[in-house]
Amino acid sequence: MDSWVRFSAQSQAKERGFRAAQYACMLVGSALHRTSAAPELRSKINSLEAHMSLTRKLLRLGNSVEALQAAKRTIHLSDGVLRLCLTVSHLNRAMYFACDNVLWAGKTGLVAQLDQHKWSQRSFRYYLFALILSLTRDLYELRLLLDSETRSRGTKSPPPPSDSSALLTDPLSTSSSPSAGAPPLPLARLHRRLHQVLTVLYRNPPLLLDLLKNSCDLFIPLDRLGIYPTGPGFVGTCGLVSSVLSILTIVQPWLKLKP
Repeated sequence: MDSWVRFSAQSQAKERGFRAAQYACMLVGSALHRTSAAPELRSKINSLEAHMSLTRKLLRLGNSVEALQAAKRTIHLSDGVLRLCLTVSHLNRAMYFACDNVLWAGKTGLVAQLDQHKWSQRSFRYYLFALILSLTRDLYELRLLLDSETRSRGTKSPPPPSDSSALLTDPLSTSSSPSAGAPPLPLARLHRRLHQVLTVLYRNPPLLLDLLKNSCDLFIPLDRLGIYPTGPGFVGTCGLVSSVLSILTIVQPWLKLKP
């Protein structure tokens, strides 16, 4: 089993490359559909996209084993929220890959009279559940970092001013109305919170990349399941961006969010 996991990890970069090519073809096909391109060219692009998808399914054969191994590792995490999100997410990915393998067998003719639409919808449902759990994990990690940032700022805050300086700086002591240029208090709080979130994400590139990748991937099953249709152009863009981000984490392993 360990040897198969190592082999699967080696083929992951190839699968991501074919994934990027597949969604690039989808994006190009959508652009050609809006123009007066020749039908033969559009047919070739659609055929190339289908071949890329079938090749990806071939490279993902056995990925369920890798997902189950990952679930076995995350089930021992000390943090309960991370343990739940990651373990259930890996289990859903295992079921997604299993359904995808059955769908590959149907597309290649190894399994006759397979209801490909049913198995495709089933695989995308598992994929959607896995992405929702992955995004929940990302938001939980972000909340932990924000809380840590708030505590660190609280310990470094200056001492409160004396009564005399407070009278000099307190706007209520000079005027009962706020200054004309000052933003409303809720808006100022929202601005400070947004700035804090952006600062935390900028200081943690692995979390930022994982959040962007999962957010882009989320639109793919939402479109395929008919929950939130966005069209092949938008889906192709999201798939291409998430594929490039995945390749980046493979090329630079330190950018991969752990555990």
